[in-house]
Amino acid sequence: MTDTPVQIFRDSDTDRGFRMKWWASRTAIYGVLAFWAVICLFPIYWTATTSLKMAPNVMQGQMVPFPQSWTPEGDWAKKLFYAPKWKGWESIGLSPQTLSQESTVRAEFLKRFGNSTIVALVSSTLAVVLGAMAAYGLSRFRYKWAWLKNDDILFFFLSQLILPPVVLALPFLVLYKELALLDTRIGLILLYTLSVLPIVIWIMKDQFETIPTELEEAALVDGLSIWGAFLTIIVPIALPGMVAAFILSLVLTWNEYFFAALLTSTHANTLPVMVASQTGSQGINWWSMAALSFAAILPLIVIGVVLERFIIKGMAAGAVK
Repeated sequence: MTDTPVQIFRDSDTDRGFRMKWWASRTAIYGVLAFWAVICLFPIYWTATTSLKMAPNVMQGQMVPFPQSWTPEGDWAKKLFYAPKWKGWESIGLSPQTLSQESTVRAEFLKRFGNSTIVALVSSTLAVVLGAMAAYGLSRFRYKWAWLKNDDILFFFLSQLILPPVVLALPFLVLYKELALLDTRIGLILLYTLSVLPIVIWIMKDQFETIPTELEEAALVDGLSIWGAFLTIIVPIALPGMVAAFILSLVLTWNEYFFAALLTSTHANTLPVMVASQTGSQGINWWSMAALSFAAILPLIVIGVVLERFIIKGMAAGAVK
C-alpha cells in the first residue's frame, strides 16, 4: 500500500518541524556555552591585556591594549615590539626591549618562579603517592583503631580542611622556628603536602572503589603480592584519576599565598607573594601585577590543555559505579 500525497505532505511537515526544533535546541545550547566560555575566559583576557597597556589606559579601563596614540604610519614591527605598551612586562624585565639587558627584577622573578615550580611539583607528587596508598588501603581493607573505622578515618582526613589557615599560623610558625624550617623550600613542601593530602585521598578512594576486586584476587592467585598487584594492575587503571588529583594539587599549591607569605622571607618566596607585593605608597602597579599574574597562570593553562583528557577521565571515573 503506497502513501497518499496527503500522508507524504504530513510526514514532510513533521520532519521539517523536528529539524527546526533540533537546530533551535542546538543553537540555544551552544549559545549558552559560548556565553559561559566568554565569562570564564574574560578574566584571563583582562589580565593579559592589562599587562600590555600604558598606565592611563589601565586607569581608563580600556578594553583594547593599544594606546590612543597608535598610528598606522611607520615600521609596524618596531611599533609592535618597541612601542611603550609593554609596560607590565617591562617592569619585570620580560619585555622585548629588556630581555637583552640585565635586570634584578627579572632575576627575582625567575627565582620566585623556580621556587613555585619546585615546591608545587614535589609537594603534589608526594601528596599523590601518599594519598594513593592511603586511599587504596581505605578502599580495600577494614581498619579499626579505638572507635575509629574506615569512614571515621576518612572523615578525619577531610576534617583537616575545615580549619581556616589562620588558626594554624602560630603553631606552624613556632614549630618551623624550632625545626629551622623557616624560609626553606622543604618547609613549604611538607606543609603543602599535608594541606592537599585529604583531597587526594578523597579523590583516589572513589577511583579505587570503581575497580573490581576480582582483578587483585586473580593477581594474588597468579603469585603476585599485594604491592605487586597494586603497582602492576591497580595503578595503571587508576592513572587518569591520579593525574586529575595531581593537577588539582598542583593548582592549589601553586596558588597558595598565606603560608608562603608567613613562613618565607627571602630565599623561598613564591610567585603569589611577589604578585601581592606590587603595592606601594603610590598605589597598586596594576600593569606589573597583571604581567606577573599572567606569567603565573600560563604554566597551569598549558598543563591543563595538555592533560585535559586525563582530567575528564579522572573526574568522570568516580561518577559511574
